[in-house]
Amino acid sequence: MHVPKGFAVVTPYIFVDGAEKYIEFLEAAFNAIEIGRSKAPNGRIANCQLRFDTATIMVSEASEQFPASSGAFYFYVEDADTAMERALDAGAEKIMDVENMPYGDRQGGVRDTSGNIWWVSERLSAAPYF
Repeated sequence: MHVPKGFAVVTPYIFVDGAEKYIEFLEAAFNAIEIGRSKAPNGRIANCQLRFDTATIMVSEASEQFPASSGAFYFYVEDADTAMERALDAGAEKIMDVENMPYGDRQGGVRDTSGNIWWVSERLSAAPYF
């Protein structure tokens, strides 16, 4: 089996209304880097691939056939406090303050401009969760 570099065997694929603005949000909020894009004949974004360090997600403009979807993402960062500030500055809504968690992460939560939840987490320990 071949899985492209930066992708996982399960890769999130998000359909959103206003894909161009959403991509801009992900770049501003989470330092996502666009690595590929294809457009449909009508000019809408059919697929945009965005890299987050070692992970990749895909974003597409929602349509009648593929309506907007939402999900929740657990996102590891170097500094949870700084990452939360950046996400809020980019337009995310805070849903949980950054705090040290009993499972070894420093974590906060935001809802992005398309309704997705991002758990912004900094691992404080090299120990496993359980």
